[in-house]
Amino acid sequence: MKKFIKNNSLSLMFILLFLMAIVGQVIFGFKEYNSERLEEGATAITIGHYFTSGHFIQSTFENWESEFLQMAIFVILTIFLQQKGSSESKDFDKEEAVDREPDPNRKDAPWPVRAGGWLLAGYKHSLTIALLLLFLVSFVLHFYGSLKDENEQLFYQHKPMETALQYLGNSRFWFESFQNWQSEFLSVFAIIILSVFLRQQGSSQSKPVDAPNAETGD
Repeated sequence: MKKFIKNNSLSLMFILLFLMAIVGQVIFGFKEYNSERLEEGATAITIGHYFTSGHFIQSTFENWESEFLQMAIFVILTIFLQQKGSSESKDFDKEEAVDREPDPNRKDAPWPVRAGGWLLAGYKHSLTIALLLLFLVSFVLHFYGSLKDENEQLFYQHKPMETALQYLGNSRFWFESFQNWQSEFLSVFAIIILSVFLRQQGSSQSKPVDAPNAETGD
């Protein structure tokens, strides 16, 4: 168990932080949602019903959507583009290990590499495929939750409900998306540029402290 924790401490810490944050979101989102319902003359709901509400689904997946989108785009763009001096960029002036062709005879090579064929072809791009699929699933769930929440508000206002097709043109849905997308793109820009000039000793996301600013890659 100690070895497992040591070998997976980074991912375990982030899943723990995620669970703490999602619990906080549920607690305060539940209170906020019931407060809004009472103001509209409706009855409060149980926390079990809150998990199926548009309020919870929309607020959760609009954030997941933006995270997976920025990661997918970042992975794709780092194939073709570079930022001189950044630890987050490849150095196009030298051969990079990530660009080499996979060797099926390499010791402990993943099984798709050893299998070859279409399995290897898919595995070469599996990270991008997975991130894009996670983005699409989150995007659809965000849309569903946002539409459900919008129609609930329209119901209490005695206004006509919106169909899914109508809601695709609704400014609320796209505002929710773009306000998250822009923050994700800004954060990636910040780490790319700041890693050119600033350092963090001991971090894999930083260049060595004594590395010149012009040195590209980590």
